Amino acid sequence: MAEQINSSAADNTAAGAKRWSFWPSSLRWIPTSTDHIIAAEKRLLSLVRTPYTQEQVNIGSGPPGSKVRWFRSVSNEPRFINTVTFDSKEGSPTLVMVHGYGASQGFFFRNFAALAKHFKVIAIDQLGWGGSSRPDFTCKSTEETENWFIDSFEEWRKAKNLSNFILLGHSFGGYVAAKYALKHPEHVQQLILVGPAGFTSQTEHMSERMTQFRATWKGAVLNHLWESNFTPMKVIRGLGPWGPDLVRKYTNARFTAYSNGDDLTEESSRLLSDYVYHTLAAKPSGELCLKYIFSFGAFAKSPLLYRAPDWKVPTAFIYGHEDWMNYQGAQQARKNMKVPCEIIRVPQAGHFVFMENTSAFHSAVLYACRRFISPENTNDSLPEGLVSV
Repeated sequence: MAEQINSSAADNTAAGAKRWSFWPSSLRWIPTSTDHIIAAEKRLLSLVRTPYTQEQVNIGSGPPGSKVRWFRSVSNEPRFINTVTFDSKEGSPTLVMVHGYGASQGFFFRNFAALAKHFKVIAIDQLGWGGSSRPDFTCKSTEETENWFIDSFEEWRKAKNLSNFILLGHSFGGYVAAKYALKHPEHVQQLILVGPAGFTSQTEHMSERMTQFRATWKGAVLNHLWESNFTPMKVIRGLGPWGPDLVRKYTNARFTAYSNGDDLTEESSRLLSDYVYHTLAAKPSGELCLKYIFSFGAFAKSPLLYRAPDWKVPTAFIYGHEDWMNYQGAQQARKNMKVPCEIIRVPQAGHFVFMENTSAFHSAVLYACRRFISPENTNDSLPEGLVSV
C-alpha cells in the first residue's frame, strides 16, 4: 500500500511515541503508544486489497475567529487529522466516511474495497480519536463540544481542498456529520447517516422503563458516573496489561452477533481487536465529549429532530434491523424536512451494519447515491432484501 505522511506530522507522531515509550511495551501498565496505533492500523488495512494513501492532515491550532482551540495551553502546536484515501477511477464522486464514538476509521475496513469501485473514498479519524492528534479536551458546554468536532472537520476540509462530497457518518459520527451539514450545507452533496445518534430528546422520548431504572440506586450510580465523564476507555486503561484480552473478548462477541455468512475471519478479528485496543487505550481526548452531547441513556441535549426544518442537504438514513438506534426518530424528522429523505433498513444487522452485513450495506449506500453513480437510472428500485420505511 502507498503511504504519505507529511514530515511535520511524522515528527509529531515520533515525539509522542518517545514520550509513551520510556518502558518497553511488556513492562508498561498500558502497553500501547502512538507507534502501536499506526502499526495496528497498517496491519488491519493490509486486509484491504485496494491501494491507499495515508496522511496526517495539518488543521492548525484552531479555526480563525473561534474561541475553541484544539490545544488549550500556552502552546499553538498544530494538530493533525489521520486520513486514508483509496484509489478510484478518475471522475468518481467523493465519499467521506466519519466513524462513531469509541471507534476510528479502521472500523470501515470491510467496506473500503467495495465502495472504492464507485467512489473516491476518504476516511478520517476524528480529532481526539485513532491516529489523529489527541489534544486536551476542556470544552464545558454542548455548543463548545459540537464546534470542537465540526470546526476541526471544516479545517480538515479546507486543508484537503474539498468542495463537493458525499458525507457518511456512523452513530456519533452521524450526529457530527448532520451538524456539519447544517452549518456548511454548501459543501455536502448528500448525507448518509448510518444508525445516527442524537435525534431524540430525553424529555419527549425517555421510556417508562428507563425512567424507572434511573430512579433505582443502580440507575443513580450509573448516572453519576456518566456525569463524572467516566468512559469505558477508563476501564480498559485501568486494567493495564489485561486490557487487550478484554477488548479481544468484546470484539469477538460483538461482531458475531448477527450470523449471515458474513462473519469476521479469525485473522481479521485478531487484527481488529489489536487495532481497537490501541485506539481506545491511548490518551483520553475526544471520548470526553459524551456528557456534553448526550444525557444518560444517550438522549441528545441538542436533538437533531428539532433542526429538521433547517435541513438543506438530501439525506439517506441506513439502519440495521436490530439497531438499538430507533429509526422512528428519522421518520419524525422527515415530516419536517424540505429536502429528499429516504430511510433504509438492512436485514441481519445491528448498530454496526457496515460490518455485520457488508454486502447489503454496500447495496444501500449505492442505492442512496444512485444519482451520482448512474444519473440515468435514478428510478431504480430498492435492491432485494432492503426495506424502505
